[in-house]
Amino acid sequence: MNAIELSLFSSRMNAICEEMGLILQRAAFSPNIIDRLDFSCAIFDAEGELIAQAAHIPVHLGSMAYAMSSIVGQINWQPGDMYVLNDPYSGGTHLPDVTVISPLFLENQCCAFIANRAHHADMGADSPGSMPIAGHLQEEGLLIKPTRLLKNDLIDVHAMDSITRQMRNPPQSEGDFTAQVSANRAGLQRLRELIEALNVTNFRSACHALDEYAQLLAKQALAAMQPGTYRATDYMDDDGLGNRDIPIQVVVTVTTEKLLLDFSGSSSQVAGNINCPLSVTAAAVYYVFRCLLPSYTPLCQGSFRLLEIKALRGSLLNAEFPAAVAAGNVETSTRIVDVILAALAPALPGRIPAASHGSMNNLAMGSDDAKPPWDYYETIGGGMGASSRGDGLSATQTNMTNTLNTPIEIIESNYPLRVRRYALRPQSGGEGDHRGGDGIVREFEFLQAATVTLLTERRYHPPPGLQGGSNGKVGMNFLNNQPLPPKASIEVMAGDILSIQTPGGGGWGQSKQNRKGI
Repeated sequence: MNAIELSLFSSRMNAICEEMGLILQRAAFSPNIIDRLDFSCAIFDAEGELIAQAAHIPVHLGSMAYAMSSIVGQINWQPGDMYVLNDPYSGGTHLPDVTVISPLFLENQCCAFIANRAHHADMGADSPGSMPIAGHLQEEGLLIKPTRLLKNDLIDVHAMDSITRQMRNPPQSEGDFTAQVSANRAGLQRLRELIEALNVTNFRSACHALDEYAQLLAKQALAAMQPGTYRATDYMDDDGLGNRDIPIQVVVTVTTEKLLLDFSGSSSQVAGNINCPLSVTAAAVYYVFRCLLPSYTPLCQGSFRLLEIKALRGSLLNAEFPAAVAAGNVETSTRIVDVILAALAPALPGRIPAASHGSMNNLAMGSDDAKPPWDYYETIGGGMGASSRGDGLSATQTNMTNTLNTPIEIIESNYPLRVRRYALRPQSGGEGDHRGGDGIVREFEFLQAATVTLLTERRYHPPPGLQGGSNGKVGMNFLNNQPLPPKASIEVMAGDILSIQTPGGGGWGQSKQNRKGI
């Protein structure tokens, strides 16, 4: 296969993933999928190695790339099967992220797998939004071990009912699951057409060529780094259950053959829900390395073969069952990115940006007493870190998330909420030769009583500047003008006002103003 044919093959594979995403979005019932686009789609080979993915959610895609091979090896796949799972300790991330996997059989053999992962705001937790401040995985909602959802291409009604009857709004949950099934069916059809046009042997050869090309580009990216050993440490604000200033430490060893990332100096797993399964830690590592590769690098397993990850079992970054993990996926993963980038800054002078706002600023809320009961989940953007190339963007999602905001009209038409303010947070970005981006102010008025959970970070430890740039401002949370901790579960009444002010990004370079202060 020549270079042009390989490029066309890669583009066609990625296009299948993009089409799957569009179908999932348009067929879904919940705003999390329709409006926030909190989903991801990918294709894997018969061994579970990543072949292609759409540019969806980094924490979804990286974790699937890391864990899919172990998932597919656990199951005796048959044509027409479709399995569903959300188990963080079997290749998932946290319970709201539900994965649906389908094998593609041609010529009586399994040729590939199609998968999509989508965030369900309700996974049956006692806390609306299914992002509770928990100390045990069972408190976070329904745990779905790999379960056959379709047999002979027909939905198993009992399996579907056993899942959705534990949700607050079973018809909406079933609608979202059915949308995931529809996305996979479309992916199977498109991939079957592609493989039949090539034949199975040529398809496998193309996948192998794509993998080798990606690995070649990864090796060139590694060669651009200055060999050596680099260290960095950063901290999680808290775990919501009394532990503060929780360290994440990495030692990065750069050689011409591999990039070793050793997290052995990080905290042991903690009581709260900021623990990470190893798949989430790997997703953060993969994301950082992917950012250092050329934009045309195929999004396949070969991109990551030169990476080696070490994290002690039972640690914050390689937690063991039954540790709670809801915020590990969204908050700790983001801090892992920060600490890796900080370590790599000396190895890649001028290429690494200052830290971004460093939190998905998670907001989950709802009410079981309302008629009908409701669940809402939102991630809120902040400031991007500045770089040698220019100022950081303001009011944007960064690093491990790639979701959109929920439009005000959608919030107010679906939930008993009024958005009182949605604005930039002026001067929250760090100063420097290039300024960090500003954060966001998002303010809600409750029209009914509700339960609210906040899972936020960078409220105590600011996003660091780089090369002499100033830190971004820490974020702040308020209920009726009274400060709230980074992680909180609260009961609110009609008329209460919740204000979330997200962090700004770090500044890059020592501005004239900063030099005068030395």
